[in-house]
Amino acid sequence: MTNNDVLKKLRVALQLRDEDIVEILKMADLRVSKSELGAFFRKEDHPKYMECGDQILRYFLNGLVIYLRGTKEKPKNPAESLKTKPKATID
Repeated sequence: MTNNDVLKKLRVALQLRDEDIVEILKMADLRVSKSELGAFFRKEDHPKYMECGDQILRYFLNGLVIYLRGTKEKPKNPAESLKTKPKATID
């Protein structure tokens, strides 16, 4: 499993949008644009595909901890951080 796969699976599992991921990376002091981020989610055979390196994944995971738990100085409840989106219903 590649770092790109891990990033994709976390994105789906936590229902994160591109803006959320950019914000999470910013919390870990890494500036990434939405277009750069999109390159990580492309198929491997796409010409604009970019491999997600270990450092980028590490920054994302560190930012995710801050996003969900807060900092030591300002902790927060993780349940409040996760956005509960209404589930689609089939009529």
